[in-house]
Amino acid sequence: MSITSQEELLGMQQISNAVAETLKQMREYAAPGMTTKELDDFGGNLLNAMGAKSAPRLTYDFPGWTCISVNNEVAHGIPTENKILKEGDLINIDVSAELNGFWADNGGSFILGEDINQLQPLVDASKQILKKAIAQIKGGVKIAEIGRLIETEAKKSGYKVIKNLAGHGVGRSLHEEPHEILNCYDRYNTGRFKKNSVVAIETFIATDSTYADQQEDGWTLIGNKGGFVAQHEHTIVVTDGQPMILTSVNGIWS
Repeated sequence: MSITSQEELLGMQQISNAVAETLKQMREYAAPGMTTKELDDFGGNLLNAMGAKSAPRLTYDFPGWTCISVNNEVAHGIPTENKILKEGDLINIDVSAELNGFWADNGGSFILGEDINQLQPLVDASKQILKKAIAQIKGGVKIAEIGRLIETEAKKSGYKVIKNLAGHGVGRSLHEEPHEILNCYDRYNTGRFKKNSVVAIETFIATDSTYADQQEDGWTLIGNKGGFVAQHEHTIVVTDGQPMILTSVNGIWS
């Protein structure tokens, strides 16, 4: 969507704060021995208390309030009672929701407890690359150039990117134009970021894989060459200068 009034900006700020606060509290609540369903129910209760509706559940009838992906899962992990969190797990939580007709999206990966598998550098790379990418976004910038930046920075850090997952427009629905804010350079994408538009920018930084394959459950995505993937995501408003980060209270950069 494009922000055309103070009321629209306020609406986007409210839902963005709701998803960001939910993500932050879920990350703090996660503990070894907890099931992903317990963690998801905690997040769902937070959203409900703020009057927000789970976007994946509302839009796609997803079997959870949030997406929780663990270790080799890239994205869209289904919260279940069978999946028990362990010390050293790489966990990704993606929270998106709707409130009063406005939609926002954010996510982040983190290590639970001690970094047994030495994956903190991967998580840090994903965070820093997202920060660098967002800092370069303003009205008129080519979308493909942000993809080039993400891919280049990933390679510098010794990592790859997932090429078939992307950031997207958001605001009046969960996924809007532009639909393909890729983590890699697409020479066929001639689109540019537009001032006052709302977009969800996300990184998918990988140790081994370059594509995410959907599993038999119809949701969970796994890397085509295994390994691990870290994702971080903010909803922002594009301006003539530095973007307005609407989901900043999630603390994914801290």
